[in-house]
Amino acid sequence: MGVQVSWDTAAEQPPARRAAFASMTAVTAGDKQAWLALFAPDAVVEDPVGPSFFDEEGKGHHGPDGISAFWDKTIGNVERFEFTIRDSHAAGDECANVGTITTYLPGGYRVDTDGVFVYRVGEDGLIRSMRAFWETERAMATARQVSE
Repeated sequence: MGVQVSWDTAAEQPPARRAAFASMTAVTAGDKQAWLALFAPDAVVEDPVGPSFFDEEGKGHHGPDGISAFWDKTIGNVERFEFTIRDSHAAGDECANVGTITTYLPGGYRVDTDGVFVYRVGEDGLIRSMRAFWETERAMATARQVSE
């Protein structure tokens, strides 16, 4: 996996924005251990927020085991990621990023997922929650076979 994160912003960043960038960088590198190390022991990942085929009850993936299982079920099945963050709003201990996650799936398929991706960190800079607001139907409507 090649690192592909496009982010037009200054170098000095609030902690939540730094954590978000580190998260995206680890995902694009396919580095599960680096990604897991960014999360606090009591962290929760909701991607997407609410019930989905990744989380039928819509309660999120909790703690190291739940977040690791989320990686295996989702991120680990993608051949390549590209993140394009068009805007970012940091406030307090949180950061909301507006952008597109492009995934390249087995079989030569590409899916573009537009959304708002919210990270909250603790004083230690570790991610306490990551909440992704995106719509399955909109993302699936972009699915297309590509040759790369």
